[in-house]
Amino acid sequence: MTITVQGLAYYPVKGCGAVPVDRAEITATGLVHDRTFMVVNAEDGAFRSQRTHPAMAAIRAEVLDGGAVLALSVPDLEPLELAVDRDGQRRAVSMFDRPLGEACDQGDAVAEWFSEVLGAKSRLVRVAPGFDRDGWGETPGKVAFADAHAVLVASTASLAGLNARIEARGDAAGVPMDRFRPNIVLSGADEPHFEDRVRGMTIGSAELAYSVRAMRCNVPLVDQSTGLRAGPEPVRTLATYRREPDYGNKVSFGVKNAVVREGVVAVGDAVEITSRLDA
Repeated sequence: MTITVQGLAYYPVKGCGAVPVDRAEITATGLVHDRTFMVVNAEDGAFRSQRTHPAMAAIRAEVLDGGAVLALSVPDLEPLELAVDRDGQRRAVSMFDRPLGEACDQGDAVAEWFSEVLGAKSRLVRVAPGFDRDGWGETPGKVAFADAHAVLVASTASLAGLNARIEARGDAAGVPMDRFRPNIVLSGADEPHFEDRVRGMTIGSAELAYSVRAMRCNVPLVDQSTGLRAGPEPVRTLATYRREPDYGNKVSFGVKNAVVREGVVAVGDAVEITSRLDA
C-alpha cells in the first residue's frame, strides 16, 4: 500500500474558502499562511465562523506578494485587495470564550467589507508578532488561528466509506471532501479512517505527529461553494458510526496533527508512516 498526497490547501482567513496548492511550506503552526487571519465580532473580539455565519464559506481569500497583500472576493460584491498590516493596532480576541491575547487589526475598509458580507459588525485581525499558542492532545504542537491544531489530515478512503453509507440510505448523495476543510488529503489506503491510527508520518521534508481525532460540529453541513447550509448530511450518517464518547459523543472525521519537523510538501509526495497503533 503506497500512501500519497492527493491534495493540499490552506485557509488564509479562518472560516473562509480554501486555497488549493500543489506545493506548500509547513511551518510550526501548519501550512504557511494557514489561518493567520480571523474575522471577529467588532464589539468583543470573539471569532466568527461558519457555525453561525455559513456565508463565510463563499468568501475567497488569497495571500499574495509573499504575505504583503490579502485578496478577498465574494459573489455580488466588489473584491478587495488589502495591504496587510503585520504590526499595527492591537485588538484583544478570543475563541470559544477563551482569550487568545492581542491580534493586529487590519483597518476600517476591510472591516466594512466583512460587515457587509456577513450582515454583522466585524473586524479582520492577523496573528501578531510573537504570537505563541499551544495545541493539545497526544502531541500538542503549536497553532495559529485554527481551532486547536496545526494540520488537519483526511483520506479519500474515509470519504469513500462515508459516502457509501450515505448513498446506501437512498435519500441523499455523497458529499465532497471540502466539507471537512482538510489541509492534507491522502490517497492510496484501502481502509476507511486508517489515519485514526497513524501516530507519526513524514511527508516530503516535513514530519507530523498525531494530536487528536477531528471532532465535527455543524460546519460539514455547509456547501463550501455557496455558503448555504445543505444538511443533514454528512453529520447524520457520521452519527451512526463515528460518535466519540470521550469527546461528548461528538462525531469525528479526519485527524489533527502537530508539526514536529518543518519542511516542504507537494501533491504526489509519498507518505512514510513512522508510527502506527495496532488495529
